[in-house]
Amino acid sequence: MNLEDISTTKSLLSTPQNIVVVPHKNPDGDAIGSCLALYIFLKEMGQNCTVISPNDYPKFLKWMPGNDTILNYEKSPAKCKTILNEASLIFTLDFNDFSRTGALESQLQQSNADFIMIDHHQQPSDYAKVTYSDVSMSSTCEMVYNFIMYLGEGDKINTAIATNLYTGIMTDTGSFKYRSTSSKTHQIVADLIDKGAENMEIHRQVFDTNSPSRLHLLGVALKNMVILKEYRTAYITLSQEELDANNFKKGDTEGFVNYGLTLEGIVLAVIFIENKEEGIIKMSFRSVGDFSVNEFARTHFNGGGHTNAAGGRSNISLEATVDAFKAVLADYKNQLKS
Repeated sequence: MNLEDISTTKSLLSTPQNIVVVPHKNPDGDAIGSCLALYIFLKEMGQNCTVISPNDYPKFLKWMPGNDTILNYEKSPAKCKTILNEASLIFTLDFNDFSRTGALESQLQQSNADFIMIDHHQQPSDYAKVTYSDVSMSSTCEMVYNFIMYLGEGDKINTAIATNLYTGIMTDTGSFKYRSTSSKTHQIVADLIDKGAENMEIHRQVFDTNSPSRLHLLGVALKNMVILKEYRTAYITLSQEELDANNFKKGDTEGFVNYGLTLEGIVLAVIFIENKEEGIIKMSFRSVGDFSVNEFARTHFNGGGHTNAAGGRSNISLEATVDAFKAVLADYKNQLKS
């Protein structure tokens, strides 16, 4: 954040506001962690604040401090619309375009509130009064930590805030192994532990709470994995029928795409997940090295994200989507081989 943005933010928060904090649709650990941390911080500052999620999110995130205060737009649209209409300030966290909020998109577009964006994804839209965008950051949670420090309010980071921020940083860095994990990230994490984040317990809550059906689904996913050696690529497919047969719950496929990158010589991993309710094929892309899955997803599959982690979608069948994916791979053969 530059000095002008810090000054503007301090001015906005100098008087009581009706504040709404919004993550993207299908929020992950970084989205929920950053929203809850900011929510608790703003309440500590005496602000009237509400977190509104576009839809539900995985069970393994629902232990986080403040979780019970989050409103689900899909479940309570009337209540959420009233709160949004009364908002004077809206924080958008871990996304940079209203289209990432699903059914909330029109509500945000129509709002007369001021917006503050905090996000680390590429190519942000220009809708916020204050835009704190930095693609070099490991996570939005790391940025929320910085945001609090920029305001000179570091002493307000309590155990609950520290726990939420640690969770988001941990999940968005793949437990601190991704390229975006810097020495500064580790310094921040150390401070969060000093402020009360119990790292071992957080890891247990997020990663060590598998259900038998999720492990069975993982087995199906790994059995479905296809390796394209000539493109140094591995992909997984999961049909709606396979999801239903294994009692799929939101969040059950979290991390499945990463298994492809554990194979020697693989630089691109993809998972295709059929969602008949929404009529789409959801796609997650992961890469190592300089191959940009952000550009790949934006160019071909209505998506985007980071250089080494991105998402996309397709409106055609699962089989046709996979065929389209394999067809465009030929254009990237040299990049993938290098």
